[in-house]
Amino acid sequence: MKKTFSILMVISTLLLIAACTSHYHLTSINRSRIVIDQRFDNAPDTEAAAYIAPYKAKVDSVMGPILGTSAKYMVANRPESELSNLLSDILIWASKEYNEKPVLGIYNMGGMRTAIPEGKVTYGDILEVAPFENKIIFLTLKGDDFLTLLRQIAARGGEGVSHGLKMVISSNNELLSVTLHGKPINAQKNYRIATIDYLAQGNDGLTAFKKGFDIVSPKEKKNNSRFLIMKYFREKEAKGEKVSGEIEGRIVIQK
Repeated sequence: MKKTFSILMVISTLLLIAACTSHYHLTSINRSRIVIDQRFDNAPDTEAAAYIAPYKAKVDSVMGPILGTSAKYMVANRPESELSNLLSDILIWASKEYNEKPVLGIYNMGGMRTAIPEGKVTYGDILEVAPFENKIIFLTLKGDDFLTLLRQIAARGGEGVSHGLKMVISSNNELLSVTLHGKPINAQKNYRIATIDYLAQGNDGLTAFKKGFDIVSPKEKKNNSRFLIMKYFREKEAKGEKVSGEIEGRIVIQK
């Protein structure tokens, strides 16, 4: 009986959908944005607050620990930014743990989901910056493929690149000139790169990464980019140093 009733319910639902779609047509879609901010704190729902209190305590215990101190507010912007420079440099910094010596670190702007605040930085802050399961990866590109990759970065208006790269791109995102550690790119030379596995798969338009070889791709959770960033903050804190990224003219748009 239950089975028969369920079948009848499914048939009835399908008939209702069919009837509705035959008489109604979508003509427009409207949307609005509701900002949830401190204005709502003026009239708190005490019953709701009491209900979530034990869960909030648990979340705060995980997200609240302080990892280090940021010297400034850092956000991702093209063609380069303090945050994108910092995270790309962290890939190079982390490479020593893998016995790697890459000449360049590349971190995508899209992978930086929010800003790093000025002052104390918590576990939760870094989780918000790097919420994805992206892991560090190392690969080698031949010089001509490396140049193709740099042109693709230029076409996107810039991505996060580590210290030592100097790119000049046009206003319509064409690569005009580039040097790496003061030298032009040699099409016949091989270049070792540190990046994240998402980009190494050719995502975000950086398809030249697919030409990579001698790939080292650690799979353990500890190799997630967020944990490398956290480790960097902890090391700086242990030394009594603040974390900061700097604008250096790594990627410049020619006026």
